[in-house]
Amino acid sequence: MDKLKSVLSGEEARREDRTILETVNEASTLSWGTRLKGFVACFVIGAACTILGVCVLFLPRIGLILFIVFYTFGNICALCSTMFLMGPMKQLKRMCDKTRALATTIMITCLVLTLCAAFWWKNFGLALLFVILQVLSFTWYSLSYIPCVREAILKLVAIGLK
Repeated sequence: MDKLKSVLSGEEARREDRTILETVNEASTLSWGTRLKGFVACFVIGAACTILGVCVLFLPRIGLILFIVFYTFGNICALCSTMFLMGPMKQLKRMCDKTRALATTIMITCLVLTLCAAFWWKNFGLALLFVILQVLSFTWYSLSYIPCVREAILKLVAIGLK
């Protein structure tokens, strides 16, 4: 019945004129409480996976593989948790902003390369290098949301190198 009402009132025609981005944005309109719950749940899952990854690191034979999987999945969950607060489209736009584009590219590349090094190339030294790069790129990306912090860190590093 609702479908018939929307067709007769002309709302159906307006729905067809929307872009894909408008449709996704409309579908993601959650209340603030729901967004906060989603953020906390996703962030806790990410933190738990990261901690679990560190805990299983020293298991014989499979510890390194489990660490890589849990740590990478934890970073992905932590990244996705902020999408609940901002909304997916706003988050993606901010990730691709010129101040974060390089950090985002390096972070996502390291996430993929970590899993490739562990499962496809079977090179665990390279996988650990990519995990370290994950940590550094995720930290640099996260710091970009705090005004002037990255510039201050760069100045400190420049002073330290003199």
